[in-house]
Amino acid sequence: MKYLPRVAIALVLLFLVIQLVPYGRDHTNPPVSGAGPNWDSPQTEATFMASCADCHSNETVWPWYSNVAPVSWLVQHDVEEGRSKFNISTPRMGEAGEAAETVADGQMPPDVYTLIHADARLNGNDKAAFIQGLKATFGSEEGERGEGGDDDGD
Repeated sequence: MKYLPRVAIALVLLFLVIQLVPYGRDHTNPPVSGAGPNWDSPQTEATFMASCADCHSNETVWPWYSNVAPVSWLVQHDVEEGRSKFNISTPRMGEAGEAAETVADGQMPPDVYTLIHADARLNGNDKAAFIQGLKATFGSEEGERGEGGDDDGD
């Protein structure tokens, strides 16, 4: 018990020191350089924007907590990784054909994201409709391509 105040002070100091780490605060969104997908429906687009766009576009909305380490590090990492794999804001969108499968498998949107963003949660019929919309928009990993897929026409 006598060490509790020292431990608390040390944790507060550590928290303050990690705020000086610059990673996780580059909240510039690169310009949108692609025309964007030809969405199959406004509902698919709206669901994508609510559930996926923060990490899979150059139109990320950076919440206040994305400025506080160590959470800022996680948010920055997730956005960088998401954009590198699949980004609707670039001419070659990346792994767009896998979008429906990752949603169907429950891998996307991640639980840590939906915990804080209630509007990103997908359930029941909405999830099924979104998966069908993603397939219609981007195609699927099995080779079917929608107009907005990542097939470069070669």
